[in-house]
Amino acid sequence: MQNLAQKPTHSTDPVLLQTNVTTALLLWQQFIARFLVATSQKSQDAQQSDNSFSTALTKWGVNLFLHPNAVMQANMELFQTQAKLWQHTTARLFGFGHLSPDMPAVTDKRFKHPAWQEHHFTEVLLQSYLNLSTYWRTLAQTANGLSEEDAKKAEFFINSMIDALAPNNYSHTNPQVWQTILETNGENLVKGMRNLLDDFQDGQLRIRMTDMKAFELGRDIATTPGKVVFKNELLELLQYTPTTTKVRQRPVLIVPPWINKYYILDLREKNSFVKWAVDQGNTVFMISWVNPDSQHRDLNFEDYMQAAIAAMDAVEAATGERDLNLIGYCLGGTLTAATLAHLKAKGDDRVKSATFFTTLLDFAEPGEIGVFLSEQQVGSLEKRMDKTGYLDGKDMGTAFNMLRANDLIWSFFVNLYLLGNDPMPFDLLYWNSDSTRMPAAMHSYYLRNMYLNNCLSQANCLTLSGTPIDLRTIDTPAYFVSTHDDHIAPWRSTYAGAKLFAGPVRFVLGQSGHIAGIVNPAAANKYGHWVNETLDENADDWLFDATKVDLSWWHDWNRWVATFSSEEVDARIPGAGKLEVLGDAPGTYVRQKI
Repeated sequence: MQNLAQKPTHSTDPVLLQTNVTTALLLWQQFIARFLVATSQKSQDAQQSDNSFSTALTKWGVNLFLHPNAVMQANMELFQTQAKLWQHTTARLFGFGHLSPDMPAVTDKRFKHPAWQEHHFTEVLLQSYLNLSTYWRTLAQTANGLSEEDAKKAEFFINSMIDALAPNNYSHTNPQVWQTILETNGENLVKGMRNLLDDFQDGQLRIRMTDMKAFELGRDIATTPGKVVFKNELLELLQYTPTTTKVRQRPVLIVPPWINKYYILDLREKNSFVKWAVDQGNTVFMISWVNPDSQHRDLNFEDYMQAAIAAMDAVEAATGERDLNLIGYCLGGTLTAATLAHLKAKGDDRVKSATFFTTLLDFAEPGEIGVFLSEQQVGSLEKRMDKTGYLDGKDMGTAFNMLRANDLIWSFFVNLYLLGNDPMPFDLLYWNSDSTRMPAAMHSYYLRNMYLNNCLSQANCLTLSGTPIDLRTIDTPAYFVSTHDDHIAPWRSTYAGAKLFAGPVRFVLGQSGHIAGIVNPAAANKYGHWVNETLDENADDWLFDATKVDLSWWHDWNRWVATFSSEEVDARIPGAGKLEVLGDAPGTYVRQKI
């Protein structure tokens, strides 16, 4: 469907424009009515939101009085930038552009549309917003005297407000919207309000990032051929069909996170890590976690660990090969490390290599997500989970989206509701919107023991299935790949976790972020990576001495893992071993919706 904002310019029909504006206003009134009804139906407990941000903001405001020099300096800088802007604007208005002071180039992609530069008013509006943004961000960083937690919360809150108040987020201050209204006779407003009503479901606004009808699991996405060969309460095990006549002797088992579904590693053939790994001659198995509901409320972290061990047993039954290579992604990597420590304590050495994608093991510096994780916030979350037995994956998705609100919230808000466009089909955003729940007991354990208390990085702080674990005992060769711009698992923190292991560790740093840096196909080599054969004491020293390679890290990993799978055997067909085929990939658990 053609986007309304891309329609050719034509003469405006005043009658049609008025009709569409009136229709849009009526639809807006419907939205407000639904919103008010939903708000009134919320229970008193639901209305009691976490107030840690407002408390931190109050402390920050009081703290500003103790730093008058910093406030005065910020005020002076704002006055100077605004004065320069007015000089520039006045010179242009009176035709003395050559006397205008130079203004900084606008590089913010929110204002890349030419309409922002075509009118004096919008130029003043834009530059004033940018000047005020700088002013408030400067004040937000004036935090001497505050606790680190309060300082981060106050800064996050202020930055969120700055982003929300950007003039491009409002129809009356966005010249691109004005232009679209004239070009479409206001049809964009009608379509935008209908999009808004469609997305307001169950009393909450769920912004559609992509066309959820454009993909079907097993048809357009998660398409690598394979079979389900094992299943229990927590997982289905997928074994992928080989594409080579010979395969490496040791199979590969991938442990994905259960925050989202596994197929981030099997989106489409052109960017599927699974398909590529199979083509390299690996026998690849993938865990597909169940999408839990209230009946799974008591499942704990160690239940997931035992499920992973059961998957390892199933791999042996399917292939006849006890030794294997493990891959863990994000939370799946955290589980993988805990499992390795547990197996080490039990004398089980079947894992011959372990790969960790963007994995936190040392949670001392968890990054931006830490603003949502305090004792008060976790306690409030536990009360909510206690009512349902799980955490709704969409709630977690909202928290992650807020960390990149301009890209993951406001850009879609403008596109869908102001410009009246339809969401575009995008495989990665489809996966991101296909969220999963989290069992209450497991999620509480994970937040408290990892994020709040950082137990995993401490010797014998955690006991899993009756066995104290210590990551420092792990001597399994390990490959850590992290990404430079990761805001979920900051690479310096993942580096600290990599240094906990006793065995040989190869650390690789990819470009881009948590997802794009991992889903970086070898055929495209869109992003490069840094390598350093030495694991320095300090992460920044490691990067300073590292060598940049302009290829996907997939190539480097393939060479590394091949050293733990040098022997070749005949290709293994799913169902040919001791495990019967239970169904086709991608299975049934991945199809469970919220």
